[in-house]
Amino acid sequence: MFESLTEKLELTFKRLRGQGKITETNIDDAIRDVRLALLEADVHIKVVKNFLDSVKAKATGQEVLQSLTPDQQFLKIVRDELVELLGGEHQDLDLKTAPPVVIMLVGLQGSGKTTTLAKLARHLNKDKKRSPYLVPADVYRPAAIEQLKILGRELDLPVHDSDPEASPVALCRQALSAAQNRLCDVLLIDTAGRLHIDEELMQELTAIKDAVRPHQILFVADAMTGQDAVNQASGFDGKLGLTGIILTKLDGDARGGAALSIREMVGKPILFSGVGEKLDALEPFYPDRLASRILGMGDVLSLIDKVQQNVEEKEAAKLQKAFLKQQFTLEEFQLQLKQIKRMGSLGSLLEMVPGAKKLAAQVDTEKAESELKRVDAIINSMTLGERRNPAILNGSRRRRIAQGSGTTVTDVNRLMKQFMEMKKMMQRVSKLGVKSLFNRMPHPYS
Repeated sequence: MFESLTEKLELTFKRLRGQGKITETNIDDAIRDVRLALLEADVHIKVVKNFLDSVKAKATGQEVLQSLTPDQQFLKIVRDELVELLGGEHQDLDLKTAPPVVIMLVGLQGSGKTTTLAKLARHLNKDKKRSPYLVPADVYRPAAIEQLKILGRELDLPVHDSDPEASPVALCRQALSAAQNRLCDVLLIDTAGRLHIDEELMQELTAIKDAVRPHQILFVADAMTGQDAVNQASGFDGKLGLTGIILTKLDGDARGGAALSIREMVGKPILFSGVGEKLDALEPFYPDRLASRILGMGDVLSLIDKVQQNVEEKEAAKLQKAFLKQQFTLEEFQLQLKQIKRMGSLGSLLEMVPGAKKLAAQVDTEKAESELKRVDAIINSMTLGERRNPAILNGSRRRRIAQGSGTTVTDVNRLMKQFMEMKKMMQRVSKLGVKSLFNRMPHPYS
């Protein structure tokens, strides 16, 4: 998402850099370009107007016009305004109330409520050390009840045994009592949706709200629906009083208008974003990080978070020891590949690296994932001695490994070439020292 918007904004900043000195005239030109880029991204016209009025007021100040690097000043202003547009400071999900904390997820059919509820349950259990109790309250779709039960088993979390014949209100009351008896401290309710907002749906949701008094009512918005998501959120907020928003499918190829409009138009914080189909693909929403990614500046903090969440301490210590002693073998090489796979797709990781967004767009993700599996199979077909001392890999051994892994000798040779190149790089880095390495790295915006 945001690829087209990012490209257009980068082109605008590049034009400014070519001006040498910035004047009110070329700032007006830049703002016009930004306006077109935002409108093409399906951002609400009211949001675009307010955003650009604020940018222009700050960009035409004397401090910017007299700056030696006015293009960077303009970039900073746009980034700061984007952060404000997306909500300013990061907001955590408020769980400060007597347990069980009741959280209702609402939204239209097809927005991804059921899967999002399971992702949220995993986040609360794994990252917040909470004990969620999951409630399938969409009695109109028996498949939704069964889906949540399957997801609950996958997460090893309790799911209420909802009766499709029961009324959703009675079901939620029973679930609240069951959660209290089980000593679960969070009650997550998956409510029914429709293809559009109607009075019957809102009456049911209002009745559930009155019955269990939720501490949080979160609207699940499909980012692929553009400005429609804004209208839907406003409708639910008017009837129920939303406390927050979860944006799903932010990893899709939509233009991003919903993400940039919904906070400003609805006035509720975006708390989480869904970035994939797997149950670990729900991230706390950080306005400053998304603003940096939209502007092609990467998202190093999110990348660090992913590393910390997915790289085990023992594995990291083993790699560091091998690195320092210059004993990097195929065992460590395979360990690195496993860590990368746990962190998500290569394309999503590259997007977080400053200056690598264009490279990410060129990566054939399916081909890269297939290559990782092939490499893993080749290394698994080696003996322990061969992994620790690849120098002994003669022709007959390579043929045996290729046969055992379902690959070719050419594949094995290619892997060994890649491994040797990485080993040489590791040795050079070790001799230089980490500090010296970073001093030699170019600035991503130079």
